[in-house]
Amino acid sequence: MAQLVDLDDRAFAIEVDSDARPEPVDGGLLLPPGRVALLHGLGDALFYRHGHNSWSPCGWRRLSAAPLRIENPERRVTADDTVWDDPTRHHSSAVAALQGADGRVLLLGALGLDVPRLSADLDTLAGWYERDGAPWFLAYGDEEQVFADYARHLGERLGRGTERAGNVWCSWYAYYENITERQLTEDISALRGLPFDVVQVDDGWEQAVGDWEANAKFPSGMRALAGRITDAGLRPGLWLAPFIVHPDSRTARERPELLLRDDEGEPVVAGHNWGTGYWALDLTSPAAQEHLREMTHRVTREWGFTYLKLDFLQGGAVPGVRCKDVGREEAYRTGLRIIREAAGPEVYLLASGAPLLPSLGLADGMRSGPDVAPLWEHYATQDPSDALARNAVVNTVHRLWQAPLLEVDPDVVYFRSRLNLLTEQQQQWLRDLADVCGFRAVSDPPGWLHPDELRAMTAYLEARPRVRRLGRYRFTLDGREVDLAPAVSPGAEQRYPIA
Repeated sequence: MAQLVDLDDRAFAIEVDSDARPEPVDGGLLLPPGRVALLHGLGDALFYRHGHNSWSPCGWRRLSAAPLRIENPERRVTADDTVWDDPTRHHSSAVAALQGADGRVLLLGALGLDVPRLSADLDTLAGWYERDGAPWFLAYGDEEQVFADYARHLGERLGRGTERAGNVWCSWYAYYENITERQLTEDISALRGLPFDVVQVDDGWEQAVGDWEANAKFPSGMRALAGRITDAGLRPGLWLAPFIVHPDSRTARERPELLLRDDEGEPVVAGHNWGTGYWALDLTSPAAQEHLREMTHRVTREWGFTYLKLDFLQGGAVPGVRCKDVGREEAYRTGLRIIREAAGPEVYLLASGAPLLPSLGLADGMRSGPDVAPLWEHYATQDPSDALARNAVVNTVHRLWQAPLLEVDPDVVYFRSRLNLLTEQQQQWLRDLADVCGFRAVSDPPGWLHPDELRAMTAYLEARPRVRRLGRYRFTLDGREVDLAPAVSPGAEQRYPIA
């Protein structure tokens, strides 16, 4: 049904699937479930694209410019949603926005599951759900205000995270998968007395992805390692990828009933890593659900890890033939809810590679971008989801509006000179953005740091600067002005003008 609506003294023509009238709500209008389309009348506006999961590209582009997306189809399976990918039209997940010449922003955002998608061109802004769907929130006005209003309505419907991680030390960017019990024991001792709250053991401890038991590099077992972390006065954290399995894992071989399958009965390839395509669990299967409960109970209750980094979660929301006929985001939310209930409210859950909406109210924090590798850019890749520091900054700064819903994790900052190709300016951008987020993580082993680097890291972690936002990319930290625009898009005024 076509009708006119008025927002901030501007009329918009909209079309919805039902005869229901838009309902005025705080900050905007509530539109009925189903498909919605607007004639926006903003011309060649800036388009805000929100990525499907933590690693998906996120940011602003002119409607007349090429869409922001992942070109590599194999990478897209991991780092975006392939079902609704469109190489010719600007598209977005969960929420999209347009900014006109006067600086005001038109926002259309989903208020529920399942797989809400949006697209825009020079004339229209459209939104739809993959299945039955939920209402939409429509607003027009100041950019910061419309996103804040949208976040508030999301929180009221889907929930918020209120826990705080504190300062995190993780093993990944020093050792990657080459961690050992002996090395981590040395690092834990060195971390004692430093201003960290969490020691998070990353990938490399497990027998295989999907087989969540300690491998031969950890002969004392994970309970003993968690005890060492606790004895050092720190919170034990552990990396898991609970919704996926490596094809060569024992779980994949011995528990085929757990796997999500396609129309031909073959395991669904949910993404690519570790040199292969990995498979997903069917999170609606009773067997897979019990598998999640047992794994979570073992890791948290028996071993004692109370901070879990849950990675590659997008595998829980890929297309497939499920045991129960529900939407794929609803299936994902079911799996995450099982982990939350089995872990208990005292366990901090950090979601990574995760879709936003079905994680709300269950995750405490969410990774907001790709991995922050210790280099800014790479001559051989233009992939906006690749593991590069600049990509992480770009994604994170465009997801700061999510802070009222859960902690926005920008990934690690660096202080070491060893194995680090970042300039001082680039490292400062990372540190400033982490302060803006209020989530600070480091992966530098204390033994790698020169005395001046150790002092700088300690001072940084102990400080709690007062943050004030001045604009899309501008902030003050204890009165010091920080401008992230050059980090986000150097030369943007020539290529994609930033308002």
